[in-house]
Formats: sequence, structure tokens, C-alpha cells
Amino acid sequence: MTILITGANRGIGKGLADEWREAGEHVIGTARSEPGMEVLDVADPASVTALGERLENQPISTLVCNAGILLDRHEQLEGGYPPELWAEHFQVNVTGVFLTIQALLPNLRLALAGVGTPKIAIISSKLGSQASAGGGRYIYRASKAAALNLGRNLAVDLREQGIAVGIYHPGWVATDMGGSDAEVSVEQSVDGLRRQIDSLTLAETGCFKAWDGKDMAF
Repeated sequence: MTILITGANRGIGKGLADEWREAGEHVIGTARSEPGMEVLDVADPASVTALGERLENQPISTLVCNAGILLDRHEQLEGGYPPELWAEHFQVNVTGVFLTIQALLPNLRLALAGVGTPKIAIISSKLGSQASAGGGRYIYRASKAAALNLGRNLAVDLREQGIAVGIYHPGWVATDMGGSDAEVSVEQSVDGLRRQIDSLTLAETGCFKAWDGKDMAF
């Protein structure tokens, strides 16, 4: 089984890569610039295309779209949230997810004969849920809502091809993005996410779950 993880150089992505490797799986980690990893800048369409070309004919059983950014935590409603910040978030958190999936669909299809059900895991957030509207962080919330919607619709279109799609909330995790006051450790989140992704089937494709298996409201 070959698992590809975007943004695998730190935090949740690195933790997932380490756990799966310890379990004996072949993991391809990607990052914008990190020794020993596949080069991938999800915000650069040319970089995504180049990755697909380098991995041509390589079956991928699980694709984890983990790379993401949160840059608007300190923006103010009055005068903040510039257009450039919107564009940057959506390029990474939404367009980058779609382009990566699009580029690696041939690899996922190649895995059908070997693993039965290839999987796509999209790391979103409960902040993208309509049920968790708490104000603030408008750009991040909107981008994660879009990623959630993207995953739900991909699940519909890819079901007939035998590819399952799961969308996941990793928890408020103590990473560089989550901060030191976060409620969930990296180890807890990673262990839970890995279990959810490993158990994903076509029967629950399109699910939105938390790291601990709890069903999340859309």
C-alpha cells in the first residue's frame, strides 16, 4: 500500500507519515522544500502537474490532502481581510486540494486492483461547518467550508469508480497552526485520524468525521 501525504514535513502530516511508516506502509511525503520529500507546492499548478508526471504509473492507495494555511486569525472586520489573503487561502486550501486530487486520480485508479478501495482523505475543519459558525476567521472558515463541499461532491462522482472520499476535522491541535492552548495533542489527533482513514469504505464515502470518529455536522 502506498500513501501520499501533502504537507508532510511537520505537524499532523508528519505525524501521519511517521505512524504509517511504523506500521510498514510505503509513504510518499510532500512539501514545498524539504530534503528527502517529493517537492510539491499545492498553490502552484505547475508544481502539482510536475508531481503527477513524476509519479506516473505509481499506484497510490491513499491520498491525504493535508497541506493548508491559516493566516487570518488576527484580522479585524473593519479594514482587515484583504483580497490577497482570500486568494492565498483559497489557492492552498481549496484549489490546491482539487488540483492535487485531479493530478493523482490516475494513480488512485491504478491501485484499484491491489487494494480494492483507494481512498482520498481531505483534512478540513469544524470551522468550515455551518453548525460551528462562531464568527471571525472568515477566510479560513470559508476556505474550509469549500474544502468540505468539494469533498462531498467528489465522493458522489468517484463512488462509481470505486474511490472513497472522507473529510476530517483533526481537532484543535497543538501545532504551529493550532497554538499551545489547543485541546488535542498531535499524537492524539494523528492516531485518531489514521484509524478513521484506514477504516474508510465506500459505504461511508462523503463522511465528515472528527479525529475521534465522531460524526460532524455539515
